[in-house]
Amino acid sequence: MTFLLLLLFCFLSPAIFSAVSIPSTLDGPFVPVTVPLDTSLRGKAIDLPDTDPRVRRRVTGFEPEQISLSLSSDHGSIWVSWITGEFQIGKKVNPLDPTSIKSIVQFGTLRHSLSHEAKGHSLVYSQLYPFDGLLNYTSGIIHHVRITGLKPSTIYYYRCGDPSRRAMSKIHHFRTMPVSSPSSYPGRIAVVGDLGLTYNTTDTISHLIHNSPDLVLLIGDVSYANLYLTNGTSSDCYSCSFPETPIHETYQPRWDYWGRFMENLTSKVPLMVIEGNHEIELQAENKTFEAYSSRFAFPFKESGSSSTLYYSFNAGGIHFVMLGAYIAYDKSAEQYEWLKKDLAKVDRSVTPWLVASWHPPWYSSYTAHYREAECMKEAMEELLYSYGTDIVFNGHVHAYERSNRVYNYELDPCGPVYIVVGDGGNREKMAIEHADEPGKCPEPLTTPDPVMGGFCAWNFTPSGKFCWDRQPDYSAMRESSFGHGILEMKNETWALWTWYRNQDSSSQVGDQIYIVRQPDRCPLHHRLVNHC
Repeated sequence: MTFLLLLLFCFLSPAIFSAVSIPSTLDGPFVPVTVPLDTSLRGKAIDLPDTDPRVRRRVTGFEPEQISLSLSSDHGSIWVSWITGEFQIGKKVNPLDPTSIKSIVQFGTLRHSLSHEAKGHSLVYSQLYPFDGLLNYTSGIIHHVRITGLKPSTIYYYRCGDPSRRAMSKIHHFRTMPVSSPSSYPGRIAVVGDLGLTYNTTDTISHLIHNSPDLVLLIGDVSYANLYLTNGTSSDCYSCSFPETPIHETYQPRWDYWGRFMENLTSKVPLMVIEGNHEIELQAENKTFEAYSSRFAFPFKESGSSSTLYYSFNAGGIHFVMLGAYIAYDKSAEQYEWLKKDLAKVDRSVTPWLVASWHPPWYSSYTAHYREAECMKEAMEELLYSYGTDIVFNGHVHAYERSNRVYNYELDPCGPVYIVVGDGGNREKMAIEHADEPGKCPEPLTTPDPVMGGFCAWNFTPSGKFCWDRQPDYSAMRESSFGHGILEMKNETWALWTWYRNQDSSSQVGDQIYIVRQPDRCPLHHRLVNHC
């Protein structure tokens, strides 16, 4: 009997027995910590060239490539995406006919008996620039197939393509998400942001794969194709190197290179992406987000959204909300109305954990992008707080930072833990300066991102300044380094967050904490005016 009680106690409080040295949010708020900069990491990040075998086209004809998975609304369905045919780039391009080849996935629970079949749709997108000297792009045929009727926590084997054209992929496999309940969760959820396709990226993905995730969240800024001109000339700072271009160009083949490099991971593990600023990619007729919206499948319709730029989904006992910072988010916007309805439908007795993600952080103490997303914070923070959001993941700032529980810049035991993971390894420089350092506080009116609206950072520090004069109390730990994180839900109240640095071995931990929900202490709607 004593032994059984001990086992039960261990289940309820994992930190007590599994790792006594790992702190939990129950121990906080923590005194802010800054890990000193490792100057050896300031080397130039270099993109993989198009000659690297990992980004070269390895298929022929209309055989599938760039295969990727993404979750649908629940454990019973999943999206399979791939590309057939070659992209074209030049002054004149002739788009392929999407109807010329079928979109079929054959699948089953036995590798050599793929007895089920699902059909989907296909599309082609173009990136067009009606200016002399600029090259246009048209993609291969992009296929999206939604498989339904799947069993939870089950391994399925599949291949995709068009069997009538003898253009099928090799057999891959995936594991479905567990059923949504307070006692079932994906084993490991990898979280990464601002990935790009550099040699740093390859280290990040190598470490991430070593940690065997069941799901990957990519918090914006994917291929960084917009750091290139259409002729393939690149720069670490586009606006610095190419100030006279008639439109902000992009080199779309970088998306194909990225899809090929990532296929070893994305063909096995669902990847859930939300857009960043590098996905805007303005082109003719003011079109934006064409590559992002075309290449990935999103459960936006299943979650009641009208846009690929914001959506939600369940993974076991977690409800994920993916928000768009580069589309209207104010209280009169469609996204805000959708968010209210989505949060109101969440049953915390079924999905106790509520995790939100978007690209630019609300809580970051780095000079880079400091308080840039304040207008979004002003519009949405109270709503997310009122529904008891547990964890928020952001990118954009190329460093790592974990917050204490915070709401409206004040320490709050019922506020979310904010985690910035914009450290995936892209070719732009690492964020190393902090706004609280002497002489590093930016001028307030220089901080807004023009794409995100005007200036909203009127809520200054208690001393009446735009920046804190020391590491803010909300900032628990920060470090300038490349890496990725792993989230593991242990039960309905305990979750283990671990951040791994690229310069360490795969097993060495850079930061680790148990994030503990306290639903009895923090009931829902505990500080909310009526949002109905």
